[in-house]
Amino acid sequence: MIFNLIKKIFLIAILFLIVLYGILWAFSFKQYDVKYGISFSHGYAEYLGFDPRVVFEAILLDLKPDFLRLAVPWSEVESTRGTYDFSNIDYYLSRSQKANAKVILVVGQKVPRWPECYIPEWSKTLTKEEHQKAVLEYVEVTVERYKNNSAIEYWQIENEPFIRFPFGECELFDKEVVHDEVELVKKLDLSRKVVITDSGEMSTWRRSSDLGDVLGTTLYRTTRTFGSFIVSYDWIPPAFYKARARLWGNNESNFFVSELQAEPWFAEGTTPQTNDYTLEKTFTPEHFVKNIEYSQTIGASRVYFWGAEWWYFMNIKKEDARYWDYAKKLFDSN
Repeated sequence: MIFNLIKKIFLIAILFLIVLYGILWAFSFKQYDVKYGISFSHGYAEYLGFDPRVVFEAILLDLKPDFLRLAVPWSEVESTRGTYDFSNIDYYLSRSQKANAKVILVVGQKVPRWPECYIPEWSKTLTKEEHQKAVLEYVEVTVERYKNNSAIEYWQIENEPFIRFPFGECELFDKEVVHDEVELVKKLDLSRKVVITDSGEMSTWRRSSDLGDVLGTTLYRTTRTFGSFIVSYDWIPPAFYKARARLWGNNESNFFVSELQAEPWFAEGTTPQTNDYTLEKTFTPEHFVKNIEYSQTIGASRVYFWGAEWWYFMNIKKEDARYWDYAKKLFDSN
């Protein structure tokens, strides 16, 4: 008797999931008017063997994006406590301003690109309370410096602060100070909204939606697990993202893709110098086109590409202009 009841419940649950999956696909074909931008990392361009400013100039002058996402890595701007070096950020914002590109400026313990957390060495000796105070001091100094800069459109506080799985070198990352960071930024700058980003598949988005004015999600279509197994997310209906965003009150205007996969997902121990066959298991020009088409159906109004530094690397060092040229055509038509 109990077995039959359990069996019935199980079958009903399976039927419900099948129907829900079908409904999500049925609402996945509407296309949205999406504006495209680029997430740029000074450190990643340097890692690829370039002068980062040369790469940034190429992006501005050749691709001409209207929207950029830049970061202020704490460990780089305050490597010595109380002594700040904003020279790189000053340069990127100045050039963005001259190019009429609007910037999301990321501040916090976590900012885009590996090692994910950029916490200075000197902070490791601090108590929890001292660490939180130091974080807020760095955020305050940064916001006060740039709040009158017309290139900045939004502040982003931390990068994916609420993911529930370990990722990156983030042993010292303190989630408890994130709310204080947001409150501080909103107090210092009444004119700009705050972006909070989250994992595309590994989160409900509730906390990020509650805390921020704009929700940003990652959107990676072909990834690798820690064992280097390739995982594709092609089976997920675009409406899955749209429904989740709307559930927490995020309409088209305040829902962005903060990172759209536009480069390979490198296997453990591999680099961009790895042979093309390995790289193309997770990203090809065909993936590029499909990822863009997919991003136009999830209900977001803006999408930031993840991988422009790699396009430049492929163009200059590998003499493979396919990615750079495709991006140029896209931005010319956007």
